[in-house]
Amino acid sequence: MKKSPADAPPKPSVQVLERMFHLIDVLASREEAISLKEISEKTGLHPSTAHRILNDLTLGRFVDRPESGSYRLGMRLLELGNLVKARLSVRDAALAPMRQLHKLIQQPVNLSVRQGDEIVYIERTYSERSGMQVVRAIGGHAPLHLTSTGKLFLAADDPQRVRAYATRTGLPGHTRNSITQLPLLERELTRARQWGVAHDNEELELGVRCMAAGVFDDQGQLVAGLSISAPADRLDEGWLPKLQATAQEISTALGYSTGLRTALHAPLR
Repeated sequence: MKKSPADAPPKPSVQVLERMFHLIDVLASREEAISLKEISEKTGLHPSTAHRILNDLTLGRFVDRPESGSYRLGMRLLELGNLVKARLSVRDAALAPMRQLHKLIQQPVNLSVRQGDEIVYIERTYSERSGMQVVRAIGGHAPLHLTSTGKLFLAADDPQRVRAYATRTGLPGHTRNSITQLPLLERELTRARQWGVAHDNEELELGVRCMAAGVFDDQGQLVAGLSISAPADRLDEGWLPKLQATAQEISTALGYSTGLRTALHAPLR
């Protein structure tokens, strides 16, 4: 039975993207490097067109050129694939414990990961009964130094990397409570390393405070932050043991062992 146009898979609206996807699919079909001639034959692209697109993909490390005239998939695709895999596995492991924590405290619980100089929210559990409007939707992002989870990631960096972050970003502020001076931020990060938790005291949004604990993978690396958000006058420090226990539960599901050493890990209080 012949497929109707409606049944055909959609095509990218930009022709060069369609050609790029086709090239990547051809490279993915073979384990070894493929010659430009064979790539041109399999894709139907003129060799000069295929060569131009492949060169651009090589610049972005999406394609490698082990020797002149041959190509294979690049390491950047592996890096991105591992990032997606990690996010999916963290979210899967975190969702049920997050829901249980939310039931206990009746305030929003957030799961965030680092992406460059920002954190990205990948999951959230909340209800209207919390009395707090959700200010960062799933997929939203925020600067590291203005968020509790972001401070955990900065605390896991060495001092030189923290200084480089401060220079690169300029430590912009969002509210009158924002930390915009490097010495103040460094003191905050020292406390985060000491206690294994970090706070946002109305630094990103006035009227909203947060506390975060780290989530670690099977290598003992910080891969996410679990945080509680609440109206500034309702955040209860008594929630910290519950937050840390939940973060530990998620870490254990990811294969983390308390015997592993990290730059940030501190025992549960």
